[in-house]
Amino acid sequence: MKIALGCDHAGYELSESVENHLVTLGHEVTRFGALSEERFDYPLASDGVACAILDGSQELGVLICGSGIGVSIRANRYDGIRAALCHSTETAELARQHNHANVLCLGARILSKDLALAILESFLNTEVDSGERHVKRVELLDGNKPC
Repeated sequence: MKIALGCDHAGYELSESVENHLVTLGHEVTRFGALSEERFDYPLASDGVACAILDGSQELGVLICGSGIGVSIRANRYDGIRAALCHSTETAELARQHNHANVLCLGARILSKDLALAILESFLNTEVDSGERHVKRVELLDGNKPC
């Protein structure tokens, strides 16, 4: 699978572990954002990942910043992106299954490396639920806003 991986400076160290893990699992990784621990603005990492998914060059995305909050807020500004900030394997499964999330967001200052990698695997290994109720809700998420 082609996976876009983006981070800011706070997420750089964890992103290295995530990238290595993804490659070990046989995925093709394209990097966006910080390529070192030098200061990097997280919205720019989110922009790169979101645009790569929307243009079809990448299938899923992973974004990492200190808390995971900033990257998720920015990514969710893009129509067609459903970025989920996950803090457990269960939230990752539900994000994929029920909400059809296409971007996993992680907090490098919140999660241990082992937990982050377990969350990543849960996200990747969970199929979206194509049942009518979930499809309808995803359509509502992606549809027109009432105000």
